[in-house]
Amino acid sequence: MALNYNLAKVYALSDNDPEFVNEILTLFVTEVPADLKQIKEGIKKKDHKHAYAYAHKIKPTLDLLGLNVAFEEILQLEAWTKTEGKKKEIIDTFKSIKSQVKEAIKEIKKDFEL
Repeated sequence: MALNYNLAKVYALSDNDPEFVNEILTLFVTEVPADLKQIKEGIKKKDHKHAYAYAHKIKPTLDLLGLNVAFEEILQLEAWTKTEGKKKEIIDTFKSIKSQVKEAIKEIKKDFEL
C-alpha cells in the first residue's frame, strides 16, 4: 500500500511499464541490503572511501523510490565520509537509513509478491 515508498518517479521513468517497475523493485530488494552492509563495514572500519562508494551507489535508488528522508540522510552520510568524521557521529543516521530501507523492502515484497 506504499506507505514507506513512492513509485511515481519509477512509473514516470518507465512509461508505466510494469515489467520495468518490477525489475527496479527486484534490484532494490536484492542489492540495497548488501550495499548497506558494505556501508556499515566502511563506517565500522573508518574506511570513509568504502562507505562513500556504497552510499553514492544507493543514493539514486532511494530518490527514485521516494524514500525522501533516507535520501536526505544518505547525503549526510556522504558529507560525513568527505569530512572523515568520527564514527559515532554517523551511526544513528545509518541506522535510520537502514530501518527505512528495511520497512520499504518489507512493504514492496508484500505489495509486489517478490
